[in-house]
Amino acid sequence: MDKKSKKCPHAFYERGSWYHRTKILQEDYSVKYGKTGGFSSDVEAEEAYKKHIAEFEQAMEARLLVQGKDISLKDYLVYWFQSIFSDRVESTTQYVSAYVLYTFILPSIEEDIKLRVVSSEYLNELLKSASRYCESAGNKSRELLYIAFKDAVVSRMISNNPVPNTKKYPRKKPKIQILSKEQIILLLHAAKGRNWFLEIILALYLGLRKGEILGLKFNDFDLIEKTVHIQRQLAANIKLEENGASIEEYSIVERNPKTEKSNRILRVPNIVLVELEKRHRQIEANKNLLEDAYQDMDYVSCQKNGLPHGLGSMNKELYVLCERNLLPHITVHGLRHMFATILLERGVSIAKISGMLGHSSVHTTFEFYLDIMDADEKIMEFMNKEFVPDEE
Repeated sequence: MDKKSKKCPHAFYERGSWYHRTKILQEDYSVKYGKTGGFSSDVEAEEAYKKHIAEFEQAMEARLLVQGKDISLKDYLVYWFQSIFSDRVESTTQYVSAYVLYTFILPSIEEDIKLRVVSSEYLNELLKSASRYCESAGNKSRELLYIAFKDAVVSRMISNNPVPNTKKYPRKKPKIQILSKEQIILLLHAAKGRNWFLEIILALYLGLRKGEILGLKFNDFDLIEKTVHIQRQLAANIKLEENGASIEEYSIVERNPKTEKSNRILRVPNIVLVELEKRHRQIEANKNLLEDAYQDMDYVSCQKNGLPHGLGSMNKELYVLCERNLLPHITVHGLRHMFATILLERGVSIAKISGMLGHSSVHTTFEFYLDIMDADEKIMEFMNKEFVPDEE
């Protein structure tokens, strides 16, 4: 198993020496990834990586100066995705975007169409083909093409971006499932005797995202002040194969919260603190039972051996609970939105709710919940009732 350097992000140790990743430009503008080793330290490998990347970028720039005006649309999109876009986005965004590019967009592009002659009319036909795949394909394809052509303008490969003049494909508005007061009580009672009760009330009473719940550690809680500091999330780390559309490696890693404002301190209800203490006792028992086999990362939500749960585990539990109790299916995201609607019903300001949810902007909160309240009579009916969070 390779070991990564903490101070040199591009260096890793395996088979007796330090390595770094490499990028080699192919004739078709795709990028072949590899690795090179033999370095005596992580610092040496990191310095070699920086030199290698600088040479790669110089070679790319020189080639684009000579051939840029004649590059095909397909070659440009492959080059742009692998060499520019993928380096500045998270792996999950990269994976979704790769699916959009390689599944929806590239198959409909002719081999000989040049980037410099692409018009909004041509892109309209391309987007029309992409939109046939599924409801969101047109919208996501247009978003990705806009960024690609914007970067082409910045690189002076073309003079203007034709995407804004293309037909818009509206994004499907999310359908949020909201439970009634009675259904919430039934869900909570059903969850009480199972292993995920703490996680469920963290979503419902604090409005936490799934990754934030899974990333919580015991030292994030201040038991005296009765607060919790949301300062990380667990997320998927995906490495794609060279074709850009298949997963080569998958792991779960700690990352900073979704936005700067997602790093926040929240007050914790007593019911959560009670369940937190129960979870702490349970984990201490697991440590004593497993001894050295327990991997202590201080996670509140973890497997019996201390390792984090899979990212889909909590939604799987909610599915089982809803099925067994004949409830409408609800997700962690749905619990988070129920938390927001409860606050709205109680007269809490949009600005306050935005801060508690960790939204990047108050406008995000306003537009999202305005759409929900206008569109779903069930939510309005629910909000006119008194919510009882816990009844024994």
